[in-house]
Amino acid sequence: MPTPMVHFTRILRIAGLASLVAGFTLAAGLPGPAVDENRSEKKSETVVLAGGCFWGVEAVFDAVKGVSEAVAGYAGGSKANAHYEIVSTGTTGHAESVQVTYDPTQISIGQLLKIYFSVAHDPTELNRQGPDEGTQYRSEIFYTSDEQKRIAEAYIQQLNAAKVFRSPIVTKVAPLQAFYRAEEYHQHYVEHNPHQPYVAYNDLPKLTNLRSEFPELLKGSK
Repeated sequence: MPTPMVHFTRILRIAGLASLVAGFTLAAGLPGPAVDENRSEKKSETVVLAGGCFWGVEAVFDAVKGVSEAVAGYAGGSKANAHYEIVSTGTTGHAESVQVTYDPTQISIGQLLKIYFSVAHDPTELNRQGPDEGTQYRSEIFYTSDEQKRIAEAYIQQLNAAKVFRSPIVTKVAPLQAFYRAEEYHQHYVEHNPHQPYVAYNDLPKLTNLRSEFPELLKGSK
């Protein structure tokens, strides 16, 4: 379980929940990526996605078919400061992130990015996500291959050109230098704490929209 300070700071942020919940409807009917990967025989790839508090992002991708593991953690800074209390200061260069390990024969990086831009977070918010503010909550794709970079950049360009959001996408695209697993109490936090106020107001709506927008991509679907 989180420390009392973690609970306190998260609950305080509920004040901004109205704008966050409203943001979930911005990308309804998002077009699929015009550029996507060629399916290969490789069974495992990873990409690290940052989009606000990692609790909800992890919960979303953990529910997606073809994803074998979704891990909450930190990317963008050094190992020495990859600790929640330090990252929360917004001075480390880290972003709260989720390492997504997936089977590209079951789901493509393009499909994962469609989920990322549609329901996992609002990619038009700069250095914040709803009630959470700071560079640690920025929108960023940390790619692990040139193909992921090419697809991510092309998709951002496609979505901006189509003006599917009210504001331009601010998501950064950068190579992954290192990923550091977060403290154990952050792993599967939404699953373990569905009635926690922050989770109920900010994270559960993401799962509701995932089920509504992408029923065919849920684990257990045919």
